Amino acid sequence: MSYRITTDSTCDLPPEFYRERGIAYIGLSFQLDGKEYKEGSETGITSKEFYDQLRAGKESSTMQVNTFEFTSFIEPFLAAGEDVLHIAFSSGLSGTYDSCRRGVEELKEKYPDRTVIVVDSLCASMGEGLLVYYADENRKKGMSLEDNAAWLEENKLHLCHWFTVDDLMFLHRGGRVNKASAVFGSLLGIKPVLHVDDEGHLILVSKARGRVGSIDALVQRLKESANPDIRDQMVYISHGDCLNDAQLLADKLRKAVGIKNIVISDIGAVIGSHSGPGTLALFFMGKQR
Repeated sequence: MSYRITTDSTCDLPPEFYRERGIAYIGLSFQLDGKEYKEGSETGITSKEFYDQLRAGKESSTMQVNTFEFTSFIEPFLAAGEDVLHIAFSSGLSGTYDSCRRGVEELKEKYPDRTVIVVDSLCASMGEGLLVYYADENRKKGMSLEDNAAWLEENKLHLCHWFTVDDLMFLHRGGRVNKASAVFGSLLGIKPVLHVDDEGHLILVSKARGRVGSIDALVQRLKESANPDIRDQMVYISHGDCLNDAQLLADKLRKAVGIKNIVISDIGAVIGSHSGPGTLALFFMGKQR
């Protein structure tokens, strides 16, 4: 039986990915300079405009999906006779997953013959997006909804997230580093290297000297933790308005490891509100996070 795969805008996947694969997503909202936007909406602002405003000192706040938004998003699929596998933004970073879970309970009463399964990705940005990619590949190979959900649960903690940021002050505002470390690190050109742990939280792992040093650190992390088949894997890179750095990272990965399939995409406004311009992130399947 066929089923629909859905997800959140926090996947940061290229628009053509959703169009070509028929995957729908629900947009999270953010507020910038007193105006509210829904990520992915045609009435929103461009990625470049968003990051330019952050660089100019504007602050952005984000809002989780609520239960009503989720049920309104999912119900048309159920009404059309489709079952749904929804891959949700990490519960370690947002309350969106809990809203989705409550929405499923409400929908069960109205559509008892339909199946909706929500998977807590414990992922962010294109890490969540890479999980969506694998889910869709599984679906195309004929894997059932239930087996696909089980596969995601079994494999999501092997989806590695490694990233660095250009400005430590954005992490300070999000409570990831204290102000003294942020100011001191910025003055010395220290760039943090972080990952997403098994609970879906952002964790500071190490620090590198300078931008190129932090990019080299991402390459090294991949070499240390990737599966043996990394050359033939799909590898994702997302960036906060720093395409040249993303392309440099991709070139270094091709040279160091021989990776063939690399997709580069923008970090959207919801994730970017907390990581800031200049964020560079790398996602792949590995032995462990």
